[in-house]
Amino acid sequence: MQLLLGSRRYSSWSLRGWLAVRMAGLPAQETVVPLADGVTAELARQSPTGLVPVLKLKDVTIWDSLAIAEYCAEHTPTLWPQDQARRAVARAVAAEMHAGFAALRREFPMSLTRAPLERQPSAAAAADIQRIEQVWHDCLKAGGPFLFGDAPTIPDILYAPVVTRFLTYQVRLSNRAAGYCQSIRSWDLMQLWYDLAAAEPEGWRLAKYE
Repeated sequence: MQLLLGSRRYSSWSLRGWLAVRMAGLPAQETVVPLADGVTAELARQSPTGLVPVLKLKDVTIWDSLAIAEYCAEHTPTLWPQDQARRAVARAVAAEMHAGFAALRREFPMSLTRAPLERQPSAAAAADIQRIEQVWHDCLKAGGPFLFGDAPTIPDILYAPVVTRFLTYQVRLSNRAAGYCQSIRSWDLMQLWYDLAAAEPEGWRLAKYE
């Protein structure tokens, strides 16, 4: 089993796939390919879409982060809430993140090792932030500290890179949303990812994200 990732500093989708595989305890060998402007020859060789993450099994290749998370949940069902109704809501929350918030992604790219920088969002990105805060607020009303209880699930995996963006660009949030960001940032797997990102070669840095 092989998990293909992009540069940990910048690859939000890689973070999602990695969290799912680690939470499921799958014995995947991790290969990190440095990102560049456009698809590199190495990514084109290893990924059917030229994108990451990719989970390669003996006879199957899975090339989408949410599909990887679903595969992991079949091995570890606690990656979704156990209650049927809450599981359905969790799937909707995860799918909305997977498919939406284009303005936020564009204006606030993930960049884990740059110095914090306050950035004002456009109207479209501000609307994305407002919607994300509403989703978090609705989920956390049940108690937290994670979106569906006292342990992270797939929705937290999907929103983890958003948390890094909010922290990097010092986005002003409600107290509840800010508290959730701290819960994600202090998660042991997130700390490990940050440490691994900081240890990547300096030559992998991309000026446009720094």
